[in-house]
Amino acid sequence: MKQAWTPPSSRRGAGPAGGRRRGSKTGVPRRRILSLAAAGPLAALAAACELSVPGQGPPPNLYRLTPKSRFRDDLPVVDWQLILEPPIADASLNTTRVALQRDPTQLEYYARSSWTDLAPQMVQTLMVESFENSGRIVSIGREAIGLRADFVLKSELREFQAEYFQGGNPQVRVAINVKLVKMPKRAIVGSTNFEHLSPAEADNMPDIIAAFDEALGKVLRRLVEWTILTGEDNSQQTA
Repeated sequence: MKQAWTPPSSRRGAGPAGGRRRGSKTGVPRRRILSLAAAGPLAALAAACELSVPGQGPPPNLYRLTPKSRFRDDLPVVDWQLILEPPIADASLNTTRVALQRDPTQLEYYARSSWTDLAPQMVQTLMVESFENSGRIVSIGREAIGLRADFVLKSELREFQAEYFQGGNPQVRVAINVKLVKMPKRAIVGSTNFEHLSPAEADNMPDIIAAFDEALGKVLRRLVEWTILTGEDNSQQTA
C-alpha cells in the first residue's frame, strides 16, 4: 500500500536531531533549493510552449472550381440583359467548408479543406463566367452592379456535397433550382432543376475536387443553355 505523502515538518525526527542541515529551515539543502528555483521558470516556459495557440495549426487546403466554356453550337445570340442573383442555400451549404455525407440525414465537412469563397458566392461567380464564355449574351452581371435587366435569374443551391452512402468511392452531387423572372413585371417565365452526380476516381481530395468540378460543370452547361433558350423564346413571344 502506498504511503500518503506528508509535509516534512510533520514527520518524526524533523529538526536538527532528525538529520537536517543547519541553515535550512525546511531541511532541504540550500544548493537544492537554488537549483529548483532556477529550474522553475524553465519548466513553466516549456509548458507554455506546448499550449495550443489559435491560428498556429496547419492552414487549410483551398480549392476552386472552373466555369463552363463549351456549349451547343445552335445556341442563339441574344440582345437582352440578364442579372444573376446570388444563389440561396441553407446554412449547411452556405460555408467555405467542403461538405460530405456518410448517410442521407447527416452532413459533415472534410478536415483542412475549404473553398476559396462561400459555396453560393463561388457558384454565382462561375455562373457569370460561364454565361460570358458562351459568347451568346453580352449584357450579364450581378445584382450589385445596378444593371437594368430584362430578366433576373433566381437560383437555389440545394445539393453540393460528396456522398459516401452509395458504397465504393464517394460521389459528388450538385443540384441547383432556377427561376427566370421577366422584368419589370417580375413574372416567372420558366422554372426547372438541374442535378448531376459524378463519381470520384479515388477517395482523396484531388479526385473529390475533380468530381465536384465535373458535376458543377455539367449543371452549369445545362443551366446556361436553358436560360438563354427560355429567355429568347419569351422575348420573341412578347416582341
